[in-house]
Amino acid sequence: MDDEYAKLIRRVNQPRVVIDNNACEDATVIQVDSVNKHGILLEVVQVLTDMNLTIRKAYIASDGGWFMDVFNVVDNDGNKIRDKEIIDYIQRRIETSAGFVPSRRGSVGVMPSEEHTSIELAGTDRPGLLSEVCAVLADLRCNVVNAEIWTHNTRAAAVVHVTDDSTGCAITDPKRLLMIKDLLCNVLKGNDDLKTAKTMLSAPGVMHRERRLHQIMFADRDYERVEKTGVRAVEERSSRPQVNLLNIEKDYTVITMRAKDWPKLLFDIICTLTDMQYVVFHGMVNTTRMDANQEFYIRHVDGLPISSEAECVRVIQCLEAAIERRASEGLELELCTEDRLGLLSDITRIFQENSLCIKRALISTKGDRPECAAGET
Repeated sequence: MDDEYAKLIRRVNQPRVVIDNNACEDATVIQVDSVNKHGILLEVVQVLTDMNLTIRKAYIASDGGWFMDVFNVVDNDGNKIRDKEIIDYIQRRIETSAGFVPSRRGSVGVMPSEEHTSIELAGTDRPGLLSEVCAVLADLRCNVVNAEIWTHNTRAAAVVHVTDDSTGCAITDPKRLLMIKDLLCNVLKGNDDLKTAKTMLSAPGVMHRERRLHQIMFADRDYERVEKTGVRAVEERSSRPQVNLLNIEKDYTVITMRAKDWPKLLFDIICTLTDMQYVVFHGMVNTTRMDANQEFYIRHVDGLPISSEAECVRVIQCLEAAIERRASEGLELELCTEDRLGLLSDITRIFQENSLCIKRALISTKGDRPECAAGET
């Protein structure tokens, strides 16, 4: 009955989105009003980042069962959003996403779709790992449609969408799926993996890919650091994002953060807080040319602020990791060429043969042309 009543309230009070180009001199202002529910802030931020909009400022308020957010956004060129079709599309997307938030997936099953099979990987990072994974997929006649790979703190995670090279569709044979899973798991384990490697097969479209990567790395506990000593330890600590927690009486825990700014920074932070079961009640985001300053008043979903030193440490570590996962060091290389089976295996093998470590990679195909972007050191 409570669930049906909540659905009725959402139907009666549909989200309202106002997009204004006159309220701010150098940004488009997007205001979202809606009934409040856990995850709504992430859904709105996710829409904005998926549209490649940069959030310069944000004001968040969600006390009393009502959600109101104001975002100052610009496009990739730093300009206001002027195209009416794009403005209408943003409005429809936010209203749809904020109206009914889909349930978050807690487990993964073997559920290939008709289009492609989604493979999720987690294991210890090492030189040549991606090359070995791509070689296995090529040997198994699996064509990589798109993929995203992250590495952080000696851990690696990937979401890869593949098709059967002979049919161009998802792989449906249970025995073949099991073989793919077992062989990839053997590659991920390596010779001295201290943590359990994981290979999962799931249906695409159930979860936002970047959010899923955050969840995979969080579950793999990539936020746990092996503390170093000496000069290297000082340099590592100084380069970390600045994250501080403070309890305000018994009402909220206040998180203040300062980090290098990039377009999806707010998404990374809100994604992590949401999946850790924290609710943002108030917040402010302000970016300069280089840095982003953020402040959030949070509670756990049970209504309580953070109550222990151990929990404070864990939240700080998890937020630092969420920010660092997307950071790339070294050269960024972009490739575009005709697609064929085994192409990705050949490209990654060249990196391995030249002692280059891929830290992050984004692979996609358009028609018969793959587009790859990889950062290596």
